[in-house]
Amino acid sequence: MKIVIAIIQPERLEATKEALFNAEIHKMTVSRVRGCGQQKGYDEHYRGQIKSINLLEKIRIEIAVNDEFAEPTVSAIIKGARTNNIGDGTIFILPLEECIRIRTGEKKGKAIG
Repeated sequence: MKIVIAIIQPERLEATKEALFNAEIHKMTVSRVRGCGQQKGYDEHYRGQIKSINLLEKIRIEIAVNDEFAEPTVSAIIKGARTNNIGDGTIFILPLEECIRIRTGEKKGKAIG
């Protein structure tokens, strides 16, 4: 089992969800987050002052998958999120030690679905 975590641009969420649904990946958690990477932010003028904005709005998608779905999940995220510009995002793939479905008590791969 793996957990795939993707940090993407907010405007690419719908395209990424569509690519995931087309790859038959339907279960995910989506959060609004702030962060910075190679983009490093930007300067904004506000009431005559220059303000540095270095934590940018991003979307974090977390998907728990069985091992055979890890690569299709990553491919779908890349397909939906890529614009070939700095700031497209990052994908992290981590081993998932345990997963338990609360409603049924199912464990491991059965809990993921």
